[in-house]
Amino acid sequence: MLDIKFIRENPDVVRENIKKKFQDSKLPLVDEVLALDAENRTVMAEAQELRSSRNALSKQVGILMGQAKKDPSKLAEAEAAKEQVKANADRLAQLEAKEAELAEKIRHIMLLIPNIIDPSVPIGPDDSHNVEIQRFGDPVVPEYEIPYHTQIMESFQGIDMDSAGRVSGNGFYYLMGDIARLHSSVLAYARDFMINKGFTYCIPPFMIHGNVVEGVMSQTEMDAMMYKIEGEDLYLIGTSEHSMIGKFIDQMLFEDQLPQTLTSYSPCFRKEKGAHGIEERGVYRIHQFEKQEMVVVCKPEESMDWYEKMWRYSVELFRSLDIPVRQLECCSGDLADLKVKSCDIEAWSPRQQKYFEVCSCSNLGEAQARRLKMRVKGSDGRTYLPHTLNNTVVAPPRMLIAFLENNLQADGSVKIPVALRPYMGGMEVMIPKK
Repeated sequence: MLDIKFIRENPDVVRENIKKKFQDSKLPLVDEVLALDAENRTVMAEAQELRSSRNALSKQVGILMGQAKKDPSKLAEAEAAKEQVKANADRLAQLEAKEAELAEKIRHIMLLIPNIIDPSVPIGPDDSHNVEIQRFGDPVVPEYEIPYHTQIMESFQGIDMDSAGRVSGNGFYYLMGDIARLHSSVLAYARDFMINKGFTYCIPPFMIHGNVVEGVMSQTEMDAMMYKIEGEDLYLIGTSEHSMIGKFIDQMLFEDQLPQTLTSYSPCFRKEKGAHGIEERGVYRIHQFEKQEMVVVCKPEESMDWYEKMWRYSVELFRSLDIPVRQLECCSGDLADLKVKSCDIEAWSPRQQKYFEVCSCSNLGEAQARRLKMRVKGSDGRTYLPHTLNNTVVAPPRMLIAFLENNLQADGSVKIPVALRPYMGGMEVMIPKK
C-alpha cells in the first residue's frame, strides 16, 4: 500500500505505474482518492479548529456564569456562550464521524492501488512476458522414458490419490513409504540448509485473523487462495509468509534488531482457483501441501541485496540435489499488487522438456509494513517502515516432481544425492517395489 502523501505529490507516477501493470481500470482510483483526501483534510482542519477553541470557550462560559451570579444581566451572554459550546460539540461530533467515513473510503481505495514497481522490472501484460535471466546446471533429456510423476511414485507404492479422493475430494493425496520419507527428508534438509545460512527456524500459527490477511496480500489473491473458517475471524494460511510477516503487526522494532531473518515450516492450504491443463493432474496443484519458507524484514536500503541473496539460496539448494534450474524475472503484469520486484526459480522437467516454477522470491518494499503498521526506530530516534521479502525454500510435493524426474535412473530406481543421504538413513538409491 502506498502513502497517501506520495500519491498526493506524485499522481502521474502512480498513474504510469498502473499502466505498466496493465490495470487501466484502476486509473480512476487516483482521482477518486485524491478528491476524498482533499475533502478529508478540509474536514480535519475544521475539526482541529473546533478542538482548539473548545478550551477557550469553556473557560469563557465559566467566567460569564461566575459574573452572572453577581450581575444577572450577564446571564443571557453566558447562556449564549453555553449554546455555542454545545453547537461546536455537535458539529465536532459530525466532523469526527465524517473523518472516520472518509478515512475508511480512502483506505479501501489505497488497498487497491498497486505498489510502485522497481525500474528494473520488465514490462509485459502476463507471465508469457517473463524474462529468463540465467540457467544453473545443464538440462538433460535422458534416452530412456521419464514417466509421469505419479507413475514414478506409484512404482514405489508411494502415493494413493484414490483413497484421498474418497476421504477429502480432488486435490488431496496420501504419500506412503519411501516417497513420504523423501518428502519429509527434503523439508528437514531445507530447514537445516537455511539454519546454516543464519536464519532462525520457526513454526508459526497455521490460522490467522482477517486483518493479518489484509495486511500481507491483495484482495484478489485472498479470494483466489484463502480458506475461511466458518463463523470465526480465522483463515487457513496459504504460505507461512502470511503468519511470519503478521508476527510483526503493530510492532515497533529497534534498528539494531534488523535484519530479521526467519525460515519457517508450515502446511499450506489453497483453493487453487483456475487450475487447469494436463500438468494440473497429480500433485502439481493441490489444496494442501507443506513448505519451508524464508522471510526477511530489513532496512529499506538493504532489501535489494537480500533479494539477490534469497533467490541465490534457492538455486544453491536445488543444485545440491542435482536439479537444473533457471531464474525467471517476473514482468510487471505478472506481479501481485504488493510486489516491487519478483523472480521465479524454475526446475527442469526432463519429461516435459521444459522448466516449471518451484520457488518465488519477492521484494514487497514497505507495502506490508504500512498495512500492518510495522515500524522501526532508527538510531537517530526517527521511525520508518522496514522492507519485507519472502522466498520459497522448498515446497514438496511439487518439488518432488523435479527431484524424481531428474534423479530417476533407467532401471526405475531413484538416486539420492549426497546432501540428502543423512536424512534418508544413509540410503543411496531408492528401489521400486516389485
